[in-house]
Amino acid sequence: MKLIETREIDQPAADHPGDSRRATTRRVSREDLTALALFAITGLLIIASGWISPSLGSWSQARAILVLSTFVMVVGFGQQTVILTGGLDLSVPAVMTTGAVLLFSFVGGAPVALIWGVPLVLLVTGSIGAVSGLFIALLRVPPFIMTLAMGIIVTGALLGITGGAPRGSVAPQLIRVFAGDWLGAPPIIYMMVGLTLLALLWQRRTAFGRMLYAIGTSSDAAYIAGLPVKRVTILCYAISGAAAGFAGVLIVGFSEGASLYSGDDVLIPSIAAVVIGGTSILGGRGS
Repeated sequence: MKLIETREIDQPAADHPGDSRRATTRRVSREDLTALALFAITGLLIIASGWISPSLGSWSQARAILVLSTFVMVVGFGQQTVILTGGLDLSVPAVMTTGAVLLFSFVGGAPVALIWGVPLVLLVTGSIGAVSGLFIALLRVPPFIMTLAMGIIVTGALLGITGGAPRGSVAPQLIRVFAGDWLGAPPIIYMMVGLTLLALLWQRRTAFGRMLYAIGTSSDAAYIAGLPVKRVTILCYAISGAAAGFAGVLIVGFSEGASLYSGDDVLIPSIAAVVIGGTSILGGRGS
C-alpha cells in the first residue's frame, strides 16, 4: 500500500495528454525562436561589418561564404540525423574523401557517367555508414569508438588503393554547379535551399523524423513503445555516410579534383553547426 501511495504522489497529473502537448509545443517554439535569433544576429553582423570595410558584407562575399558552407551543410545534415539519436559520426572526413576519390578516379569526367556515378557513390558511402550502424546497434559498440575506427580503416584503404595520389577527371556539368550563374548566384545555392526545405519537411513531417527524437530521448522507452530502434539507428548512420559521400561529390566540382585530404576540414565544423543550430549533443532535441 505504501508503494502504491508513493507512486500516486510521485506522479501527479503531470502526465496528462494536454500537459504533454503544451510542453512539446513550448519546446518546439523555443527552438524555432532560437534559430530565428541566430539568423537575425548573423544578418546584423553582416550589415555592421560594412562599416568596418566596404568590401565586408557585400553580395560577392556572402555568395563566397554560402558556397564554402555547402560542404558543412550537407555533412551537417547527416551528422544531425545521428546526433538526434544520441550518437556521433567521426568517420565523415574519411567517408567524404571516399566519395570524392570514387567520383574523380573511378567514375571519370564523362557527363553521362554522373547519371550512374553519383548514385553509386552514395550507395558505397551509405554502406560504409551502415556498417558502423550495425556494430553500434547490434553489438553495442560506442559510436565514438566505432566511427573513429571506421574512419581510420577507410583512410588506410584509400591510401593503399590510390597510392596517395588520386588521378582522374571531372565532368564539366559538375564544375558548372559552382561556376555557373543563375540570376546572379551559382546553382549550388539554389540546390542547398531546396535540400534544406526537403530536410526540414522530412525531419518534422514524417514518422521517421519523429522516431529520431523518441530514440534520442530514451532508446529503451522507444523500444518498449514498439519502435524499430536498431533499424532506425543503422539507417541514421547510412544517411550520414551518404550525406558525407554527396559532400565529396560536390567538393570534386568545386576544387576540380580530389585528394586524400578532401574531407579533413568538415568534422568539427559539422558538429559545431549542428550544436549551434540548436540540437542537443545528447540527442532527442533540436531542429
